[in-house]
Amino acid sequence: MTIQSTDWAQRFSDRMSRVRANEIRELLKLLDQPDILSFAGGIPDPGLFPAERIQAGYDAILADPDLSRQALQYSVSEGYLPLREWIAERMAAHGVPCGPDNIMLTAGSQQALDLLGKLFISPGDTVMVARPTYLGALQAFTAYEPRYLDLPEDALDGGCDAQALMAGRAPRPLGYFVPDYANPTGESLPLAQREALLDLAQQLDMTLIEDAAYRELRFAGEIQPSLLALDVARSGSIEQARTLFCGTFSKTISPALRLGWVCGPKAVIEKLVLLKQGSDLHVSTINQMVGWRAVTEDYEQHLSRLRNAYGAKAQATLDALARHMPQGVTWSKPEGGMFVWLRLPGGLDGKHLLERAIAEERVAFVPGEPFFAEVPAANAIRLSYSLPTAAEIDDGVGRLARLIARHG
Repeated sequence: MTIQSTDWAQRFSDRMSRVRANEIRELLKLLDQPDILSFAGGIPDPGLFPAERIQAGYDAILADPDLSRQALQYSVSEGYLPLREWIAERMAAHGVPCGPDNIMLTAGSQQALDLLGKLFISPGDTVMVARPTYLGALQAFTAYEPRYLDLPEDALDGGCDAQALMAGRAPRPLGYFVPDYANPTGESLPLAQREALLDLAQQLDMTLIEDAAYRELRFAGEIQPSLLALDVARSGSIEQARTLFCGTFSKTISPALRLGWVCGPKAVIEKLVLLKQGSDLHVSTINQMVGWRAVTEDYEQHLSRLRNAYGAKAQATLDALARHMPQGVTWSKPEGGMFVWLRLPGGLDGKHLLERAIAEERVAFVPGEPFFAEVPAANAIRLSYSLPTAAEIDDGVGRLARLIARHG
């Protein structure tokens, strides 16, 4: 008898034709090559993880019979109540009065984006994003078959006709934005543009997702109110707001704990809880309990340490760029987060430049093109300064500058 091989590609759902590999995740494999000087992975510096505090949390929980039984058991989908209460208090201190029922814990903010996409996006719906935007959000949303709409660069400066913008598109769009120290650009929205974005959302009856993954990593400039805080001030309460706030401890405590959250109206949280039940039931109970212990012990001091470290690395990067880069290259000047965005001379393609960078200079970065949802731009690259030392930053930027000068 002849056994016929299975053509699995013919059995996958139609949505799988839209799913692509994450180029950044693929680039992380380069970190295993010791001679590659990498600006690719936008991941936290492991030397800044509060490892002793985390270990102490696990030890204390597992040594206590009552706590260990709770920690190793199934739990509620909403998340560990003391941690939700702590998050609600912190949100309230930053202009968003709310309670634990307005919070749902997720397996990192990436899961929050996936669940929000599942909740709000039907095939053909409009998803509005910045140019460029976070690649992980595009990955999360694309499986739900939206049509993307790039927000024009001058749209928040008074140059946007809201109705013309939506011509021929599904109404009541979903908007996704990273207003603080965005991935990939490192840039932030000034207050006037935040207000303009809320004006646009009101005109279009748009639901907003605010990704605040890097908000706690401000090392320069003035802190701006979150979109949700501004929305609550306008609408009168979180229950009337149209903005959903996605936070995470991956950038401040540890990504391995997989702890993120969504803050929003109870009507939204209740539906997200149902979706989470069908996804993974709940975040690891013991990780939530350890995370709560970590943030209730000198968290502000820990944040100060992170801000000082990343601020120094950012300054080293900006100094190196000013020292080494040839004319025609411009870059962002972040006041927080982990990224600098470079715009290259028009004839250079970031993806092709990466191939040469690895072969000729043994330096890695992320090409800019995958960060564009609707109309790509090839002449841009993202540098992450979170992992290399100041000396490595200067060396790596120098290598990259030599490469651009040769091929520009």
